[in-house]
Amino acid sequence: MPIIKDVAAVREVYQDTRERGWVLPCFCSENLTTTEAVLSAVKEYGEKVGIDNLPVTIAITCRYDHRSQASYYTHTRNADLGLELFAADVETLCNKNSPFSKLRVLTHLDHIQYDTDIALLNSDLNRFSSIMYDASALPIDENIRLTAEFVAKKQKEILIEGACDEIFDAGGQAHNEITDPKKALEYLTKTGVDLIVANLGTEHRASAKSLQYDGEAARKIKALTGEKIVLHGTSSVPNSQVKDLFSDGVCKVNVWTALERDSTPVLLSAMVQNAVKSGSLDTVEQLVSDGFMTEKVLDGDCSLLTHFTTVYRQDIIFCAMKKIVTEYLDMWYQV
Repeated sequence: MPIIKDVAAVREVYQDTRERGWVLPCFCSENLTTTEAVLSAVKEYGEKVGIDNLPVTIAITCRYDHRSQASYYTHTRNADLGLELFAADVETLCNKNSPFSKLRVLTHLDHIQYDTDIALLNSDLNRFSSIMYDASALPIDENIRLTAEFVAKKQKEILIEGACDEIFDAGGQAHNEITDPKKALEYLTKTGVDLIVANLGTEHRASAKSLQYDGEAARKIKALTGEKIVLHGTSSVPNSQVKDLFSDGVCKVNVWTALERDSTPVLLSAMVQNAVKSGSLDTVEQLVSDGFMTEKVLDGDCSLLTHFTTVYRQDIIFCAMKKIVTEYLDMWYQV
């Protein structure tokens, strides 16, 4: 079906997932390979469980300084152009002639900045399903004021998330405290957002396995707000910690880092094992001579055109990402 954009219909998707006890997965993308890998994984998982219209959200950031995915969507590094390409890709992949046409697909604008993304915020947002309005870099009172103003202006166009705390990079020196339940309720009440992005210990952009998801904190927030929590940073903790998120009040989870981080080693392994096929013999011999590889990589057939191609490399990434997405679906779609 076409991308679900009407705000009432988007809210119906969230209500349906709540009634089923599902956590709605939201996968960020900065290229067509990732976008299609997500849709392909959801389609195949739906076929496996007998539900052909599973919902899924595909997201992108724009001028978010920690990672401008729209900029990386095109080698022009133009965020506006990248956003248009992203939107066009998802639209095409969801048309009636597509193998993904039965899925309920939502598009999400993630970490849209209150200042650098102002032109986007003031534009027609009806072509997207949801947005995270991000004023979290500001003091909380200013964050609430600006978020409330945005909600009053755009709530009839699009489902809106807000960030009630700044969540720092786990690799940095400063870390915010876990979101206080009373402050989360105050933020939700004063801003009028549909959903709140809370700090529950995972922290954005993290890869440190020492971090811990704080389910108890989530349940305390849920007791005051209901199932309105959006969780970021699941790539920073093992999947075993985030299996039962819906019972903690989490209705949506954003994922990106794991897709890129955990698929790249698969590509590296495949290319090293097929080094002679993937590169010229002279190049491989030089790498062996320099000590980066052993002579074992010299075994096998000579260079093959198929192994030189972008298609070869993207197929490996595509399949690895599908596997990662499916692992999340297994956790969050309790069919």
